[in-house]
Amino acid sequence: MKLSFLGAARQVTGSMYLLEVQDDYRILIDCGSDLERSSSNGQAPPTTPATSFFPFEASGINLVLLTHAHVDHSGNLPNLYREGYEGQILCTEPTFALTEILLKDAATINQKRINDLNASKKKRVKDRQAKMQNDLYLERQVRDAMENVVPIAFNRRFRVHEGLDVTFIPAGHLLGAAHIVINVFENGERKSICFSGDIGRKNYPLLIDPAPVPPVDYLICESTYGNRLHENTETPEEALADVIKRTCIDIPGRLIIPSFSVGRTQALLYTLNKLYSEHNFPPIKVFSDSPMAYDSSRVYTKNIRLLNKEARDFYEENEALFDFENFTFLESTKASKAVSDYNEPCIIISSSGMVQGGRVEHHIAANIGNPYCTILMIGYCAEGTLGWRLLNGQPTLTIKGKEQAVNARVEKIDVFSGHGDQNDLINFVKMQPADSLRKVFLVHGELSGMEAFREALAEVGYNQVEIPTKGQTYEL
Repeated sequence: MKLSFLGAARQVTGSMYLLEVQDDYRILIDCGSDLERSSSNGQAPPTTPATSFFPFEASGINLVLLTHAHVDHSGNLPNLYREGYEGQILCTEPTFALTEILLKDAATINQKRINDLNASKKKRVKDRQAKMQNDLYLERQVRDAMENVVPIAFNRRFRVHEGLDVTFIPAGHLLGAAHIVINVFENGERKSICFSGDIGRKNYPLLIDPAPVPPVDYLICESTYGNRLHENTETPEEALADVIKRTCIDIPGRLIIPSFSVGRTQALLYTLNKLYSEHNFPPIKVFSDSPMAYDSSRVYTKNIRLLNKEARDFYEENEALFDFENFTFLESTKASKAVSDYNEPCIIISSSGMVQGGRVEHHIAANIGNPYCTILMIGYCAEGTLGWRLLNGQPTLTIKGKEQAVNARVEKIDVFSGHGDQNDLINFVKMQPADSLRKVFLVHGELSGMEAFREALAEVGYNQVEIPTKGQTYEL
């Protein structure tokens, strides 16, 4: 059995791992976009028609397993089918629904980029358009991928090949997210391997806690927060209530929250609903400015049975998770821009979370000079993004070609981060007996975080820890 690390190796995004077992049966675990080396819409780096997105023959893959919907795990699935893959994708039902939303949105953006270039008469732009046409997937490739998804229930062993079965175990982090355990029987020996996916945290809004993983021989463990602990110790309700009180109640201000449409926005809206329903907050107007967030929220409501008990009880009592007084989903671009003329205190939740593309750029541009505006960052921002520059206190920012002074306040809380911190990651590994776990492979993190996490694991008795490089293959 061989395991190759083809993405998220010594970096956070681009998760993709190739497991080769007997009879030359090949399983691809995740097929994500490398957001750190690509454009803001999450596509792979440019290629030419003669080259491949992948360091393998797509038609030679027998099966794809998907841990969860986020594009750094799912974003290159359409390209896999475009290059000749004809097999199935196994994932949970909510992961199927959320992945389809994300990939269709990416395809729409890709089509718009191509159309914009098509409208140009400049030869260099035409040349770029021809190249881009080869690089970017469109709705047809998304449809090809989604037609081959087979939804799998949690905690049920599923036989996929002779001597090989898989089990999806709840991981928290995002609705439908899973740890994937693979059992392989070859040469009279049983070997087991677990791919952590992204590890959630306990008591996160809406989501169940990550479930225990049975003992395995090999563990592939994400390490996003390998060297960090979450800073905020309050509950999401307490942290958000404090910000709203200071920015919208004590003064008649405006609160803008850049937020990813799938997962993070649902946690925010649910928390706001609880504040207004159970804590008698003044009915401040709340705008959610993302059609994708609307579609994703419907998936959450449809899968109420997979949410935590608190969310299920709240839904039973209030008949809604995300709909409350003075709340509006903004569907059209016209409605989005009209919010700039709303003069009362309000909260605007808009994507993207890193303030890199999406409607939130308009809201930031319209309010960056307003001292009565607060921009609340609630998640990770990659270096160089507009969100990263806001967090680093730059006095001026160039948005859509216009330089503006930053007079708005910029704050940050991490209670809505969907990733477990170093303590959570250590506890995840400690579910495995140190004397029988043959190897831990650290992925999905910055190298400095991985090295710190490896040291922390050594202190609790786990010494067989590897940090693979991209393209590296191990024989298990």
